[in-house]
Amino acid sequence: MGSLLEMTASIVASHAQKTQMNSDDLIQELKKVHASLQSLEEPVVIETASVKAPAMSLKKAFRADQVCCMVCGKGGMKTLTRHLAQLHGMKPGAYRKQFGIPSSQALTAKVFSEARRAMAQEKGLADNLAKARAVRAANMVTRQGTAQGKQKRARAA
Repeated sequence: MGSLLEMTASIVASHAQKTQMNSDDLIQELKKVHASLQSLEEPVVIETASVKAPAMSLKKAFRADQVCCMVCGKGGMKTLTRHLAQLHGMKPGAYRKQFGIPSSQALTAKVFSEARRAMAQEKGLADNLAKARAVRAANMVTRQGTAQGKQKRARAA
């Protein structure tokens, strides 16, 4: 490749062949293309993601009745997952890692979690889950027995 000036002249000459230009247009085009090419030659500085200080302490962020976002400080929420995804484009794992939140700490208000747990128990969801697991285990045992029987018959034949 040639010098910056040679490349500019080549680009503008190609453009001038296809488009009718007067002398003022030609000078403006030369300046514009030269400036664009110069900006491409400058070294690109990539900013590293700066770790922002939390907007509040861990204790203030996770209260029994509400949770607050440590990124922006917004409070009064029952759960953080949707807020993090929509406003900050973060997943819960990245949020935990950024602020050093242990995995044992729920990203929901304790009162909210307890209410959900009580509702699930009232509806008998835990019993339904236990029944479904028992049925699945019984089906697995039956399938294993059937598979072993087929293998024995295949060996005998």
